Amino acid sequence: MRSLCTFYQEKIYFIIYSFLFLSSFVRMMSVSNDRITTRCEFYNQTMCNEANGDGGRSCTREEECEAQGDGKRSHCYVVWKGDENGNLNLTLKGCFLNNEDCYNKTACVERAQKPKNSYLFCCCEGNMCNQNFTWEPAPTEPTPVKAVNPVSNQMDNIYLPIGIVMIAVLLGVIGGFVVYWLYRRHKHVFNELPSMEPHPRPPPSPYLDLRPIQLVEIKARGRFGAVWKAYHKTEEVAVKVFPIQDKQSWLSEQEIYKLPYMDHPNILQFIGVEKRGDNLQAEFWLITEYHERGSLCDFLKAHTLTWLELCRIAESMTMGLMHLHEDVQGKLSDQLVKPAIAHRDFKSKNVLLKNDMTACIADFGLALIFYSGKSCGDTHGQVGTRRYMAPEVLEGAINFTSDAFLRIDMYACGLVLWELVSRCTAQDSPISEYRLPFEEEVGQHPTLEDMQESVVQRKVRPTIQQNWRNHPGLAGICDTMEECWDHDAEARLSASCVMERVIMLRRYQNTSTAMRIENDSPLKENNM
Repeated sequence: MRSLCTFYQEKIYFIIYSFLFLSSFVRMMSVSNDRITTRCEFYNQTMCNEANGDGGRSCTREEECEAQGDGKRSHCYVVWKGDENGNLNLTLKGCFLNNEDCYNKTACVERAQKPKNSYLFCCCEGNMCNQNFTWEPAPTEPTPVKAVNPVSNQMDNIYLPIGIVMIAVLLGVIGGFVVYWLYRRHKHVFNELPSMEPHPRPPPSPYLDLRPIQLVEIKARGRFGAVWKAYHKTEEVAVKVFPIQDKQSWLSEQEIYKLPYMDHPNILQFIGVEKRGDNLQAEFWLITEYHERGSLCDFLKAHTLTWLELCRIAESMTMGLMHLHEDVQGKLSDQLVKPAIAHRDFKSKNVLLKNDMTACIADFGLALIFYSGKSCGDTHGQVGTRRYMAPEVLEGAINFTSDAFLRIDMYACGLVLWELVSRCTAQDSPISEYRLPFEEEVGQHPTLEDMQESVVQRKVRPTIQQNWRNHPGLAGICDTMEECWDHDAEARLSASCVMERVIMLRRYQNTSTAMRIENDSPLKENNM
């Protein structure tokens, strides 16, 4: 049996050793401020597929990682797919930004039980450590808990809980200090940059608090920059890169996404923002969910739609627009949770298609928020894409109210409905090549004067083919689009009204088709 003195002596030694260990750990994390360069094997499957006829020489090469300062580290990584037969499909290799999960790993090994989104990921430290990589799932059996022998000494039983509490409190204080210090100095979780700062402060270092995101390929280019397909570990994401001169658009767009109740299935899902680089080389990243089908405009160029697909896209698109336009009231009558928002650049390029053929709305760089009791400010009225501009926008005669801006969006919505119908197989004629609204009337690159003459003065609208009206459902959509692009803004339909009409037309058409099939059935003829 141990004496009480021996018991406390052991506890004191334990506390001292714990403190020395934690202090050494803190010093170890503090010492290395030198910039260490790492070399990794680089591979990009997309770039490799585009390198035709070079025998694969451009597929794999050596890459020197960017030097990381302030105690940061560079790592190497691999992303690949594996099948049941053990075959590997390599996707990406290269340098990886500072991440605690990669610390002190000399081999690139994935230990996850199941691939995420069919992909496997590993990272490691050391020059060219990602040349070889393996998948070794960790065992799932829980580690058995060893039984603790009871202390027989009565006095030890009395003072043991008190000693444990004292040790726990002391270790908690030390551990809290270390965790807080590491959080302040080596924080690796994502930290969003605020859209508005109450007090000016110097800009953050471009190498702090960045997600390890690997840009893969450019999927689209727009007015405010390029949209990249990227990977965050094994997760596909989209990264919209704004150059420094478009920082305000980056701030405006994230302000929209950060409003309450903006998490909606028909609004592009927001992940976060980052600043990369510094001074004139700075870039501003907007990170969102990635959709492989891309924009509705690009999809229609290469595909046609069935009647049900048209309805699915139109319903979800107008549902997202309705959610954007409506304000959400809180439990109290005077409490506004989500204000009404006008998109101001609604078009098929800014509608994305998901894999299930539903739509979500993106690109809020020009969007306008309408807070209750506040004016729109000194916003410029004549913004957006020319061919989608409403007559009142083209002639500079906008009534600066929330309702007026929402009706401008609905004019553009009518043009997008026209694009959907023009590529629908339900029409009783061959499907013509995809064309933008007014492309037949003013060409692919109209000037502002071209659009003013056609839309305002001559009141021209895209041509509705007569054979479109031979299909009852398409005829209803044609009537709806005409009411959306009415020259009189007050006469235009709301987003909720358009959505309800599409739902009604789809149900009516489905019912009519079912009744026709039933009437044409041989069984019914035999029963008569």
